[in-house]
Amino acid sequence: MVKVTKDSIIMDVLMMDKKTAPIFIKHGMHCLGCPSSSGENIEEACIVHGIDADKLLNDLNEYFNLVR
Repeated sequence: MVKVTKDSIIMDVLMMDKKTAPIFIKHGMHCLGCPSSSGENIEEACIVHGIDADKLLNDLNEYFNLVR
């Protein structure tokens, strides 16, 4: 089972399933193609963008639970 955490790298999550992109965008993370996404973890990106990491993680893990 896939488990996304605050330490997960954004690009790694996107590579697991590109259909997660709308979830990131829904939460206000629109820079998925920027160089930072390939090295920045979810917690760091959420802090920079003022996003609630727990809500984003909940939606990502809910998605993976449904599709896997």
